[in-house]
Amino acid sequence: MLKDITLGQYFPGDTPVHRLDPRTKLILLVLYIVALFQAKTWGAYLLLILVTAVCMAVSHISPKNIFKGLKPMLFVIALTALLNLFYTEGTPVREGWIITWEGIDRAVKMMLRITLLITGTFLLTYTTSPMALTDGLELLLKPLKKLKVPVHEMTLMMSMALRFIPTLIEETDKIMSAQKARGADFETGNLIQRAKALLPILVPLFVSSFRRADELAVAMESRCYHGGEGRTRMTQLKYGKNDYYALFLGLLLVAAVNVLRHYGL
Repeated sequence: MLKDITLGQYFPGDTPVHRLDPRTKLILLVLYIVALFQAKTWGAYLLLILVTAVCMAVSHISPKNIFKGLKPMLFVIALTALLNLFYTEGTPVREGWIITWEGIDRAVKMMLRITLLITGTFLLTYTTSPMALTDGLELLLKPLKKLKVPVHEMTLMMSMALRFIPTLIEETDKIMSAQKARGADFETGNLIQRAKALLPILVPLFVSSFRRADELAVAMESRCYHGGEGRTRMTQLKYGKNDYYALFLGLLLVAAVNVLRHYGL
C-alpha cells in the first residue's frame, strides 16, 4: 500500500504540459478546482472528465499511475459516497428504503469530485519538478512580501515537505520489511492491536526523519544559505504564448461549467 502513494513524485518529460510555466500550472489547478466545485450537473462533470483525460493524454501520464496514486484514497472516497448515499433526503428508490435517487446522484457526483480533485493535483506534481514548483509558487506569492510574509521560507518548506514524501514512504517500507523479517505481524488482530504493532515502525521512522532533517540543515548552512534575500535563480521563468493559451482555456472551462450549471445541463 505504501508503494502506491505517488504524491510528490515527478516524471520527467518533454510534453506541452511539462513545458508550461509552473505559475501557469498552479493557476490552472486553482481554476480547475473552482470549476470542479461549481459543477452541479452531469454535463459539467462529463466536461471535466473529458478535460482531465485530455490533460493526461497530452502529458503522457498513464491511467495506471493515476489509479496507483488513488488506491490509498479509495477508503475515503467510498466512505464519502456511503455517507451521501444514506443521509440524503429525497424520493426513495423503493417504498420503505432509506436510499433515495437524490442520494445515489449525490454519492456518484461526490466520488467523481474527489477523484478528479486528486487526479488534478497528481497531474501538477507529476509534470512539475519540486524546484520549478517552488520558484513558481514563490513568484505568485511575491506580493505578500510587502506584508512581511516570509514567502521564500514558506515555499521552501512546502517544497521540501513535498520532495521528501517519497523518501519517507520508501524509508517506512524498508522498516516494515525489516520488522516483518523479525517476525512482526501488522495484518492480524483488532484495530488496537494493529495500532500497537505500528510502534516499532514509528520510533525508527521518527529517528530517521530527525537525522535526515539535521543533515539537510547542516548541508544548507555549509553552502551559506541565509534565506531568500539576494538569491538568484539558475532558470528565469518566463511566460510563453502556450501559457497564455492554457490560461485562456482554463478560464473557458470555468465559464463553460457555469453555463452548464445555469441551464441545468
